[in-house]
Amino acid sequence: MSAASSRSGQALERRRQLRQERRQERLKQIWRVTVLAGSAGALGWGLLQQGWVVRDPDQIEVLGSRQVSRAQVIREGDLQLPLQLLTLQPKRLAQRLSAGLPVEQVQVNRLMLPPRLQISLVDREAVAQAQRRTRKGFEMGYVDRLGNWMTRRQQSAGAPAAAPTVMVLGWQERLRPSLSRVLAERDALGSPLLQVRFEPNGSLWLRTAALGDIHLGPTDDKLAKRLDVLRHLSSELPGQINNLKLKSIDLSDPDQPELGLPAKPVPKADKTPPPAAD
Repeated sequence: MSAASSRSGQALERRRQLRQERRQERLKQIWRVTVLAGSAGALGWGLLQQGWVVRDPDQIEVLGSRQVSRAQVIREGDLQLPLQLLTLQPKRLAQRLSAGLPVEQVQVNRLMLPPRLQISLVDREAVAQAQRRTRKGFEMGYVDRLGNWMTRRQQSAGAPAAAPTVMVLGWQERLRPSLSRVLAERDALGSPLLQVRFEPNGSLWLRTAALGDIHLGPTDDKLAKRLDVLRHLSSELPGQINNLKLKSIDLSDPDQPELGLPAKPVPKADKTPPPAAD
């Protein structure tokens, strides 16, 4: 074997050894990174488990509500202290609070530095008493400005207030948008609203202080026009019907309102005997 061939073979062997050494070094680096990452992850998890904890009620912040206290949130949310924030499910907690408190919206945030639980609320307010039919019979409760049903428990969980004067009879979930529209205009009808009544078929009746019973008919796209006509009649009719004793007003056709007048009394027959014949 020539000297040139010998040197060439040695160079190839040297390159092979260098490649092997670099491969081994890369494997060592990967192993070091894996061990360090695993150690850091375990340490971080342990710190979170021990440090990301709500231990005091003051670490629970309740924002946005004028009528719900921290104690009510803890009770309705079934929050047991110390509370591991990692194990808390914000969506489920928000659902529990919405079901038990007089609130329209709930947002739950877990904050790290310092560890605390932040709960933002938008209050619900009962604007009317309500009655609905259930499988067990009639149930009494309340509705908010959007027509949503509120249980007596939800109402009592809010700030003490006088019971609303408006009564909603025959509440149904499918009719909630129409109820919301009526309640939004209850102070603009020209006369205090006393009662909202839904028949089983959805037909809508109102009762106001000045006009008595008003039949608004179906809850269709003409409801807004019927309410406009009602406002007009509330300003024009009371002075003209004081002595008529209306039975009701029918606005189911808003272009042709009908006044339900009591029937005229039938004249009594004249019981005076005829004069005697001569």
